[in-house]
Amino acid sequence: MRTDLFDFHLPAERIALRPASPRDSARMLVVEGAALHDQTIADLPQWLKPGDQLVVNDTKVIAAQMKGRRIGRETEPKIEATLIKRLDGSRWQALVKPAKKLTAGDRIRFGNDGKVCLLGHLDAEVEAKGSEGEVTLSFSLHGPALDQAIADLGSPPLPPYIASKRTPDDQDLADYQTMFAAKEGAVAAPTAGLHFTPALEQALRARGVDVNRITLHVGAGTFLPVKVDDTDGHKMHAEWGTISAETADKLNTARKNGGRIIAVGTTSLRLLESAAREDGTIQPFTAETSIFITPGYRFRAVDILMTNFHLPKSTLFILVSAFSGLDTMQQAYAHAIASGYRFYSYGDACLLFRARQTGFSDQS
Repeated sequence: MRTDLFDFHLPAERIALRPASPRDSARMLVVEGAALHDQTIADLPQWLKPGDQLVVNDTKVIAAQMKGRRIGRETEPKIEATLIKRLDGSRWQALVKPAKKLTAGDRIRFGNDGKVCLLGHLDAEVEAKGSEGEVTLSFSLHGPALDQAIADLGSPPLPPYIASKRTPDDQDLADYQTMFAAKEGAVAAPTAGLHFTPALEQALRARGVDVNRITLHVGAGTFLPVKVDDTDGHKMHAEWGTISAETADKLNTARKNGGRIIAVGTTSLRLLESAAREDGTIQPFTAETSIFITPGYRFRAVDILMTNFHLPKSTLFILVSAFSGLDTMQQAYAHAIASGYRFYSYGDACLLFRARQTGFSDQS
């Protein structure tokens, strides 16, 4: 499909730079066919039924944004790196700026005043360099020692539409992490989960709605716009995920008994759909997925999606258009913009009921 079909104008003031407080006080637009309902996150339980299954992503964002300088040559330009994928105990794939300042064999020394690891700095060698600013970094530390150094020296990699408006600070260490965060590995938060509080989880359980945890380590590809004219030409970055046999069995049993599956966030939805058979049965899953969902895809596992408001021409707006219909989402987003909803990672959410499906395209 033409990428420009998924474009829309978003006033800059609609971009949220801080989350709502408390988290479940954020607004929630319920999109149920052509009907739009202005609600808050705290109203979520009343839209669900006993036996429904909520699925959240328990990935934990690492301090993947690192600042350093190239060393060992005449000049020492500043280098910014965003870790995007662990390759082994000492090697990471990263996006770097400015990439043109680096070649294979260069060394980068990470460290800054006020935030140092035990050794005072962390060195990495540029082992290989790709064509779009990505490099393979081989660090001087290994395993837990490297993990600790990254935690000491790095900072949360806030999305560029926030980081370009203000300087990330210590408050983001808490704000950019969901209450479910347990398994380290993401470089971006599964932002729909940011709205949850213990009180909301308790209210859901009191309603008879269970909360299930799966893991998808969100990669930097979630920040990238679709740059091609046709969605068929866009390549998704692979992300690693896992669904346990116990969770898969629980979701399948609930569905057989009439319960619905509610994905909290597009990351949860993409992992569930990657693990689903043609008949909708969810299988245990431990692998990478690069599934790209566009209109025409037949959803197999997910009945309802809770997600934030996304960027124009992004893979995520394309996904929600596949889920609820492009016309419906264009109307919903126009309403949200006119009504003052807050967009993107720290913004408000929408609760989407799946549109009646008319086709199928397997793009896993």
